[in-house]
Amino acid sequence: MNSKKKGKIFSIFLIAIITFVIACILILLVGTSPIKALEGFIKGILGSSYNISEVLVKMCPLLLCSIGISVAFQTNFINIGAEGQLYIGAIVATIVGIYFNLPTPILLIVALVLGFLFGGIYSLIPGILKSKFGVSEVINTIMLNYIALGITGILVKTILMDKSGYFPMSSEIEASFPLIISRTRLHLGIIIAIILVFIVQFWLDKTQSGFHVRAIGQNVRASICAGINIKKGILLSAMISGGFAGLAGVFEILGLQHRLMVGISSDFGYTAIIVALLANNKPRNCIISSLGIAALQVGSLSMQRYAKVPSSIALLIMGIIVLLHLGNEALFPFLYKEETK
Repeated sequence: MNSKKKGKIFSIFLIAIITFVIACILILLVGTSPIKALEGFIKGILGSSYNISEVLVKMCPLLLCSIGISVAFQTNFINIGAEGQLYIGAIVATIVGIYFNLPTPILLIVALVLGFLFGGIYSLIPGILKSKFGVSEVINTIMLNYIALGITGILVKTILMDKSGYFPMSSEIEASFPLIISRTRLHLGIIIAIILVFIVQFWLDKTQSGFHVRAIGQNVRASICAGINIKKGILLSAMISGGFAGLAGVFEILGLQHRLMVGISSDFGYTAIIVALLANNKPRNCIISSLGIAALQVGSLSMQRYAKVPSSIALLIMGIIVLLHLGNEALFPFLYKEETK
């Protein structure tokens, strides 16, 4: 094992220790015992089958969005728009669920296909602006998030609004993805998401188009010299990235909420950026990082109930983890020293 690989392994343990110490200090500052808070955290994520299922429920949209973001990052297409793309997928799923008179299995498949397609098309807008005109995708994707939220707000107050209710939300959709565990909210989406991880990783590692996507991100100039179509690669990664976020929206509507409204996402699209960064933009690593972030979010809510620890501490911890992860080689240079023979 080379020194860089050893350094990465040791840095993970070091980051975990530093994060734990900082978390204990923050908990002490709010006047609570770290032991009691830890007990509440563990109960929140492992206390029952329902609690475990809630972590996986939270993990599903994070995993799907982070897969897409990691693919976009492969071509240096910085997709900050997964939140908006998720809402586009949710809108499509709602329209399919309300207006398409199809048997449930077929309806679910149609919703997934159209959700992926429209989420991808929505992501293509900043993709085209970047590849054709060199316009920064960062600003465009952020602005498109607000546009998607605005479209959602208009639809749930007009043509999609439940006429029998008073609140801006769509009528209830009967079609639903089957539950994996009864009396929980855990649905088939998590299994589909995990399967898609390995499909995407295989595509990146073993296919020509996947190699082209990775090559563009590693060295644009060399890719041009090798005859790789840079614009095509960027557009492909943008389409796939938005498509996966769109799938997350489909699962949120037809797996959990069954109604469209503003606020169906707990900032999944933004949090997924953290997941992708912690996974080093590798889809297979997104499984662990999305599970960890989901556990942190669910556990922090349990700490708040059990030990009166503000759940906002989870945001601080996530920020600390990202900073330590991104700067680990600069912060811990002694872990990466070349071995002398």
